[in-house]
Amino acid sequence: MHKNTNALVKAIRLATLAAIAAPASVLAGGFSLNEQSASQMGVANAGAAANPENATTVLFNPAGMSQLSGTNISFGAAVLDIDAEAKSGAKAVNQLGGDVEGSRGGDIADPAVLPNFYLTHEINDSIDVGFGIHAPYGLAADYENDFVGRYFADKTELTAIAFTPSIAINNGNGLSMGLGLNIMYAEGRLTKYQDYSGIYGRWQAGYSQLEASLPSGVSPSDIFGVRDPDSIDGLEQGYADIEGDDVAINFRIGFLYELSNRTQIGLTAQTPTRFDLEGDAEVSKIPDTALVTIPGVGERAFPTGEQTSQSEKVTVPLEIPESISVGIRHQLADSITLLAGATYARWSRFEELDINSREGETGDISSATGRSGDTPITHITEKWKNTWQFNVGGIWQASPAWAFKAGYAFDESPVDQYVTARIPSEDRHWLTLGTQWKDVKSGWTVDVAVGTLIFADDAKVDEFQYLHDAPSTVDPNSGASNYQAEYELSAWSAAFEVSKAF
Repeated sequence: MHKNTNALVKAIRLATLAAIAAPASVLAGGFSLNEQSASQMGVANAGAAANPENATTVLFNPAGMSQLSGTNISFGAAVLDIDAEAKSGAKAVNQLGGDVEGSRGGDIADPAVLPNFYLTHEINDSIDVGFGIHAPYGLAADYENDFVGRYFADKTELTAIAFTPSIAINNGNGLSMGLGLNIMYAEGRLTKYQDYSGIYGRWQAGYSQLEASLPSGVSPSDIFGVRDPDSIDGLEQGYADIEGDDVAINFRIGFLYELSNRTQIGLTAQTPTRFDLEGDAEVSKIPDTALVTIPGVGERAFPTGEQTSQSEKVTVPLEIPESISVGIRHQLADSITLLAGATYARWSRFEELDINSREGETGDISSATGRSGDTPITHITEKWKNTWQFNVGGIWQASPAWAFKAGYAFDESPVDQYVTARIPSEDRHWLTLGTQWKDVKSGWTVDVAVGTLIFADDAKVDEFQYLHDAPSTVDPNSGASNYQAEYELSAWSAAFEVSKAF
């Protein structure tokens, strides 16, 4: 017993460290991640709310713990490799309407590893408790430095880890109820290059005015110490980097009912919540300026050739939607089990991605930009839509030791009209295969699953900068700034899981 306890403690520690360090994935359903369990992934999560195979039911439906005896552990990891790259023809224009030179950005998604750990324990015939560690949400996109759309996106990162204590109660007549608490820690980062082409154009025009006001052969630098903007490198773009983190809580409630000894249905719902990622925004490579009085024109600012940085304490609100899932499991024959399910998620809560100041109008960045009131420092219109996911799957128990699985899911993308360079996404089809091996004597079980995502279409991006107060109206301060591209998307995943009943 002491050895088992030590093993559990070590497994929990390893899962926690791995989940904190794990990079996130891009292009999942919104920014939620499907790959949480190899045993469920083998059937594309079909009927997960009604199929408590092992301790992973802590996540999918806490009521399912009532059907597990003794103490159960499940732990494993999933690997995701997503190819997402803008196709030939990607283009962008700056604030002045000039073409932005650069590359298509490369493959923006690196392979990601998502670990998990789940534990359940039977208190008595009526009560079970459980605990889980997993990565429920994530995003990761990283473009090359010379990406043609760099004024809209560079790096996008979201990593979340959830700790999930749960409890289940059953009435002894086939009905179980469960409740789980998700304590989630998230950290995020957003970066992009700043387009200074508009102000650069004004500097050029001002320099020409200043030059015209002087006698022939006299340089503005001789009289005013002003340099020609064309002679200064690095004036046309700066760099913005925002980082923050937060803790949020939501709840999951579940029901499981045995219609017969071969059929059962499950229902689980998750409450909404919101992260307020608090951190700092830093804008670097800002051209330093000096005021010069132009005769007959007035004061004008000109670059000195030096660069400065500004920072400000900020918060980034991030809405997490409520969702509801239903599942059914039917044992067609002793060796054949059929599964089906559906999930509805209210992603329409995610209307915008804003960077809000925590210093009011006195912050360095707010003061420099003239931001006032509740207007965010930066605004991105999202306006996502609510989504459905539908799953079907089957399990063939070939022998007491071996089972083979297959599944299919159709997963709607919440990204609707406003497809951005940060999250280029489309509806997708998820095809999975899995196998399970069980050592009947010891109770150890190993699951392995593989899957591929087939996207219904290329993601089409036509991105502008919009006003916060009128999110469908292009911000006039952004000038002609625009990014257009089509993204070719594909992905595969693999997962393993080890489970044991004590």
